[in-house]
Amino acid sequence: MRTTARIALLMAAVTGLSGLAAAPATAAPVVTLDTGHVDVFGVAYEDGEFHLHVHDEASEAEYEPSDVLLGVKSAAKTTVPADPAYAFLGAPGAPVWVLPEVEDPNLLWPGIAAEEVEPGVFADGSLRLRVVNVCGPDDFSIFTTDAVGAPNVLADSGNGLPDRIDLTPGGHLHANWAFEAAGTYTAVFEVTATKAAGGAVTTGQKTYTFTVQP
Repeated sequence: MRTTARIALLMAAVTGLSGLAAAPATAAPVVTLDTGHVDVFGVAYEDGEFHLHVHDEASEAEYEPSDVLLGVKSAAKTTVPADPAYAFLGAPGAPVWVLPEVEDPNLLWPGIAAEEVEPGVFADGSLRLRVVNVCGPDDFSIFTTDAVGAPNVLADSGNGLPDRIDLTPGGHLHANWAFEAAGTYTAVFEVTATKAAGGAVTTGQKTYTFTVQP
């Protein structure tokens, strides 16, 4: 019996070690950002490397887009204006969630940042953000408004994708980000450019996730 017990203990130990070896690797934690100034599209070209990241201005931390969950709070919920120029958002009076162009301290203030791209590196007019695909409960759009409140639509999944937004090297852009229903959206973006000396470059396609609260 003593021998049997020793064998049983040995087998249990081996089984325990096997279980440890077979345990799956822990997934990288997802950071939720839903307040404050965040460069959702941080574009950089450094030492010959072209990349796209998320930059949290509050902590100065940079993240891979796949490691971030971008939150749209219930406080972003509003209604579509009666002005026909806003028909791209839906019917007048319909609910829409908007992260505004002008900062609201209670909401995420998304930016598009190209400060880490030196002027002259790329051919004029060639630096572009491409909205490749959006999957979610309804349409998604990015637009600015002029001094009298008229919209200038930069991208709209409702009228077909891909869309492109022209960027200025060294520049920074804020806009209105609109979601036409609550839920989870996954969107694929890419930044492309042509070097001044010739040759196309890309950051590669990056997937972003947004959660819109009812």
